[in-house]
Amino acid sequence: MGFEQLAVLKQQLKKAAKEEREAKQQAAKPKSVRPPRPAAAPKANARAAAKTEPVDPVLRTIGKLQKRFPAAFPKKPAPKVPLKIGILADLLAHAEELKLKEDEIRLAVSTWCRGSRYWACLVDGAARVDLTGAAAGSVTARDAAFARRQAHGAHASRRQAKEGAAEPANAAAEQPSAEQPSAEQPSAADPSIDQAASDRAA
Repeated sequence: MGFEQLAVLKQQLKKAAKEEREAKQQAAKPKSVRPPRPAAAPKANARAAAKTEPVDPVLRTIGKLQKRFPAAFPKKPAPKVPLKIGILADLLAHAEELKLKEDEIRLAVSTWCRGSRYWACLVDGAARVDLTGAAAGSVTARDAAFARRQAHGAHASRRQAKEGAAEPANAAAEQPSAEQPSAEQPSAADPSIDQAASDRAA
């Protein structure tokens, strides 16, 4: 055999080995019963879910403030920081940049400054921050006392709401229904009661 014949034989053997490997790989792969899902389906489901759950416009505005001014409006779980007195005027100066209206900014700041997370940060002597996060004054004792009263009042009103919801249910269970007069309460249709009442009046 010459070198040319050996080279041809070698190529034939390589080709046969390659076909044999491919056949084994095909046999080893389980054939799927279902066709694969199209890649666009999860995105379509996510879009549909986003459309069905409307987002509160105040939360959307607060989100814009958090993106633009992260030092003044930190995201959860970071604690809120006391905002400087007059921060609303600073924010209104950025209204065009944020593409927000004055009333949207006012409502967002009002919502941000209400609640236990904000009241918890208002402690006597704590530094107030401006939009960049720089110190701009401090929390006074009067402001801290106001925050404590607000936090206590919110906690008390939640407790009363829970108790208030439980009381009507308990009261309804304790009172006999109007359709079923109790044995202790005589019926108004009872003639002996009418007779006794007329005897007393006379």
